[in-house]
Amino acid sequence: MIPVAAQVSITAIIPILTAIENRQWEQFKELEADFVSQYGVEVWQEVFNFRLKPALDKDSDRWLLTQWCSEGISSIKNVA
Repeated sequence: MIPVAAQVSITAIIPILTAIENRQWEQFKELEADFVSQYGVEVWQEVFNFRLKPALDKDSDRWLLTQWCSEGISSIKNVA
């Protein structure tokens, strides 16, 4: 993990998790852009992959994936 990513405060991550929980895509994108402008893309990738995404429940993870892929995928099959 990039050293700066390990030092990002949880208070910088909580609003992003809250936006995901509330299913507020536009707010998530704004918070993501703010985070990237403050810390950089590499730190965002590290924080997202190793701190934020693992904290998501299955439904939130699916919702986020659906939002990202909504332009290219017409449906996502629910495989139990």
